[in-house]
Amino acid sequence: MWQPEPDWQPVPGGMGSSTLGVWRVDDLVVKRVQAPQPGDPGELSDERHFAWWRRPIVVALSGAVDATPGLRSVLAAKVEEDDEGATLWHPFVEDQHLPSPFVARALGRFAGAELTAYPWLATDQLADRLRRTEHNGGWRTLARTTVADVADRLWQRRGTHLRLLDELPPVAQHGDPVPGNLLARDDDDVLAIDWSMLGRGAAGADLGYLALTAREEFDVLVDAYLMGLPEGTATRDQVVLGARINAVYTAMSRAEWALARVADGPGALAGKYRHPSVAPYLRSLQRLFPQIEALL
Repeated sequence: MWQPEPDWQPVPGGMGSSTLGVWRVDDLVVKRVQAPQPGDPGELSDERHFAWWRRPIVVALSGAVDATPGLRSVLAAKVEEDDEGATLWHPFVEDQHLPSPFVARALGRFAGAELTAYPWLATDQLADRLRRTEHNGGWRTLARTTVADVADRLWQRRGTHLRLLDELPPVAQHGDPVPGNLLARDDDDVLAIDWSMLGRGAAGADLGYLALTAREEFDVLVDAYLMGLPEGTATRDQVVLGARINAVYTAMSRAEWALARVADGPGALAGKYRHPSVAPYLRSLQRLFPQIEALL
């Protein structure tokens, strides 16, 4: 059985559905991806699903995002495959805590990248995530909060909003543009890691995910994204709609996840809104109220 070396330093937050762990080794970062085991969800073996376990490997080996505009990968130093999975090595890059408008512009530029030659790109990421949520009973914990009516209406209209998303122009999509994956600036580009959800999605979709962690207002990020988006790719209204749907449904699902983890503990649910594992998700949701109103 594969095991990390004893002197490797674990990197917090490195676990995932197929990621066994991430470690710092001198000037390198090591990521271990494990193959599906008997009884694991079938989505891990579906190359179009965002959770496909081999995507980090094929992205590194293909060089698909080694030189893309706006966002590009930290080049893999080594990829070692075995019967149990694969180990990916890449140089350590110091996190520069990039300004969100700069990242938004880079995401707009990346949206114009030509990736259609790759059959393993993730598609329908939001729809697949909502199917997971539906399998787990929907937003049951949110139904016990003051946003119950809003959550119920959005949940009932999810099919309509997913169809609207499908009608928007498809573009290249990183899939998980959180600050921890967008490390450093190199001229006008962002050096990014964790391409396990690389795919194609609606124009503005990546921007919606970025909006969940950015300090800037939604419209400021939209303006920056449009500055980078190649001319003729999508209109402002299309970008706003794509970002809005992705941001709202992702924020609602994350709030549900955070609340569900503490809901069964002692005390009233309302008394747990300030819990450190819950409060950031609720604050993110509050900042999106104008976008929620627009969808309703």
